[in-house]
Amino acid sequence: MLNHNYEIKYIDGVITFKNKNTTIGFIRYNESAQIEYIFVNPSFRRKGFATKLINLVEKKTGKKSVPLEPISPLGSKLFNLS
Repeated sequence: MLNHNYEIKYIDGVITFKNKNTTIGFIRYNESAQIEYIFVNPSFRRKGFATKLINLVEKKTGKKSVPLEPISPLGSKLFNLS
């Protein structure tokens, strides 16, 4: 379940979730909705933040997101590629 005590920052090609203490996670993408990098702080993993970041990319670009290679084992799971 997502805790909504965080802010969302948009900078060209990057969306970041931050709370008052730390960066929760961020995603780097291009205009084609290709995910170049996604990171969620280990303390906040398995709480839906990665999925929320991907959804924001898709909403912002109007396209279905796809990961760029190389894809980590966690990334493969996230995108159901395993």
